Amino acid sequence: MVELDTSTNDRVQRRIARNRRLVERLHRRFSVNIYVLPNLVTTCNLFFGYFAIIYSIKGQFEYAAYAIVAAALFDLLDGRVARWTNSESRFGAEYDSLSDVVSFGVAPSLLMFLWALHPFGRLGWLASFFFVACGALRLARFNVQSVSVEKKDFQGLPIPMAAGIVAGSYLAFLDLGWNGQKHWALLGMTYLLGFVMVSNFRYRSFKDIDFRKRMPFWYLITGVSILAVVAYRPEVMLFVLFLSYAILGAIFGVLGSGKRRRERMERLEREASKVNK
Repeated sequence: MVELDTSTNDRVQRRIARNRRLVERLHRRFSVNIYVLPNLVTTCNLFFGYFAIIYSIKGQFEYAAYAIVAAALFDLLDGRVARWTNSESRFGAEYDSLSDVVSFGVAPSLLMFLWALHPFGRLGWLASFFFVACGALRLARFNVQSVSVEKKDFQGLPIPMAAGIVAGSYLAFLDLGWNGQKHWALLGMTYLLGFVMVSNFRYRSFKDIDFRKRMPFWYLITGVSILAVVAYRPEVMLFVLFLSYAILGAIFGVLGSGKRRRERMERLEREASKVNK
């Protein structure tokens, strides 16, 4: 009887030890240590993006537009919080990109489709999808991009700016009392935003400007002037400023690509002439 109890006890102990090893193995496999603060800010970005989707479906487009603006503000903060707290990580970068697809890809495209593009039928939802796809490609390229692009430039229009233009278009139309239903300009703008996001056009990032240092006086005058213009009619002026940034970047990109092509052809001609000599 004692031997039977001992044998049973040994089996129980072995089973407990085996289960403990299994739990430890699962814990090692699935436990991931992350920095909480910057990822919490990124989660706020994701929350407002999801909020914008829900309120677009409900037809409350004004709430959706302001939610996209709020998501952009949190997206602006998360990277800075990570740098300030020395908590940058690969996990945070990937999480930020996934959140951006929702907040600045799906949310604004759904807002634009349900507000203005659905009367166009297939052409409308294709424009909406084109915006999402180009935004996702823009983020994927940014994640794998080498350091060949200068710090002061973005390669292609940043997706938060494109989303801000979409949200700003609704707020501007609302402020002006315009009807966005089946508006051809909005359809063209949606396709244009998708294109410039995946283009090689260089957009000034302004990251090279250090506001802690002394700068020319006209910087202050320019900043005050912009604030005064925006304060006059915020919804309309912000939309105009953001859209101008996108359009001017595309124009300078086209002109710059032609100039670079001519310089490349001239260089090849010079090299060919040297070889012939």
